[in-house]
Amino acid sequence: MPLAENPIVLDGSVELSKNDIGGKAWSIAHMAALGIRVPPAFVLPTSTCWAYLNGGMTLSEDSKRALREGIAYLEESLHRTFGRGPSPLLVSVRSGAPVSMPGMMDTVLNLGIDQVVEDKLAVEFADEAFAREVHCRFIESYGRIVLKAEVERTPQSSPKELTEQIANQVDRQVPTDPWEQLFGAVAAVFESWQSPRARTYRRHWSISDELGTAVTIQAMVFGNRDEVSGTGVIFSRNPMTGEGAPFGEYLSRGQGEEVVSGERTPQNLSRLAEQIPEVCRELLATASKLEKDARDIQDIEFTVESGTLYFLQSRVAKRSPRAAVKCAVEMAEAGWITREEALSRVSADQVKILLRPYLTEEYLVNAQIVAQGQPSCPGIAQGIGVTGADEAVARVGDGEAVVLLAHNTSPQDLHGMIVSSGICTEVGGSTSHAAVVSRQLGRPCIVGCGNEELSALEGKFITVDGFNGVIYVGVDWLPKAKIDEDPDLSTLLAWAREVAPIKVSTPDVTTNFLDLDLQGITELDQVVSYVGDRRQVRSTLFETLEGIEAAMNIEGIEIVTEQPLVALLMAMEVANKRSSQR
Repeated sequence: MPLAENPIVLDGSVELSKNDIGGKAWSIAHMAALGIRVPPAFVLPTSTCWAYLNGGMTLSEDSKRALREGIAYLEESLHRTFGRGPSPLLVSVRSGAPVSMPGMMDTVLNLGIDQVVEDKLAVEFADEAFAREVHCRFIESYGRIVLKAEVERTPQSSPKELTEQIANQVDRQVPTDPWEQLFGAVAAVFESWQSPRARTYRRHWSISDELGTAVTIQAMVFGNRDEVSGTGVIFSRNPMTGEGAPFGEYLSRGQGEEVVSGERTPQNLSRLAEQIPEVCRELLATASKLEKDARDIQDIEFTVESGTLYFLQSRVAKRSPRAAVKCAVEMAEAGWITREEALSRVSADQVKILLRPYLTEEYLVNAQIVAQGQPSCPGIAQGIGVTGADEAVARVGDGEAVVLLAHNTSPQDLHGMIVSSGICTEVGGSTSHAAVVSRQLGRPCIVGCGNEELSALEGKFITVDGFNGVIYVGVDWLPKAKIDEDPDLSTLLAWAREVAPIKVSTPDVTTNFLDLDLQGITELDQVVSYVGDRRQVRSTLFETLEGIEAAMNIEGIEIVTEQPLVALLMAMEVANKRSSQR
């Protein structure tokens, strides 16, 4: 049968490509192959996504059959039964594109429960409150993701109240039949590939719309089970600074998206070390194992259920520009990767960010601290404080620099985060949505500033110190950094000079050069004819990929620029693109 018509069991016995099964499913299968404890799972591949989207937005009978076969595999693996007792099987339904798109698509947790299953869980675990909470979490998740309702769940909510809340909004009921639940959730995950936030993310990162998403169905483990349960995220080294010690956060009696969403502020891993030391030791050892296997920083999601550690996903971590540079240099010097690979892990845009303004004591004479929080992406940002993503886009469109201020962020805020100079939130930790996305974007970020602490900064010119977690007013515009003051950037510059397909120099060491800007040359098609026999040339046209590519077509040219590493990295990017097209 074609791949699309079969459930793919993720037990590590067969390795398939990320393009076929998505990064999340690939990660589960790879961890299983390494002997790491993962809840059993299966996946519908990306081809099924396109069969659904191009087939009238209806799950085919082949897809439904594959889901039934996959659920049968989970039932047999765990000796549980889907949708009935005495030991019910509940599952999560998760998206998983071939490339990482954190928070951009949808997940439904605790699927397979109704009132009868809730009662069976209460008996099995001898805990009615736990069973009720699981049921309520499912209704909230299904109502929000599948039925598109605005659901407000409180600790006092009951399943009946939440169901009525949803029905009053959308005139639809949360189904009680587990198969109807499953088919609806899978369809919603496929449809999330075409959501506005996912499209915005793909446009910004130049990700193809043609990839599609896989759907991973995995047996639930419950971080909200008891006092020795929880959920968390660990990075194999610090994604903000690149320092080698593991970094992570843990939420006791938490589940699923609570850490990443920023809905609750988690604690650092010392809490887990105090509460369940043997689990923390296993977690740290596994994080190190996964980093060495991948030869890169890993972002690892885990759940602890009643003292047993389970791994849900491991992927290459989104990191700040500072961490990208530090890790690339350290891993190359340690022999894990080549110098060429180290250079490929640092982008020209990341270097530009590191050469942005810096903050020193002399600029703080008239400064006033107006808020403080947890630094989550290093760097300095300045701009007008705005409290909405749409307002951020509008102000930047008018030529202003802005800092986005929010209670917390969600994927719906991505367009505003992209255009902002910095991002600050009142709640959440360093693995929240705001923190993860800011590191990928290279935006200085502070989280957890406290409820109602940021609204007063709206409309003010503020300075965000993402190194120390401090927000100031009263700081003037700041000067730019210099590459020779940064040992890691200096190292990358030396390596890039050896392998890049173009020569560069700086104005302070090359004086007799042709400055095309002074000659009024503003179009690339004018460059070749104007340069003539001159070989040391300076132009703002060479600050883009297109300009660098044009320069590479001029034999023997040497670009004169104040940012030599940026030019060299862009030249390497052009060369790699040309090589891949041959």
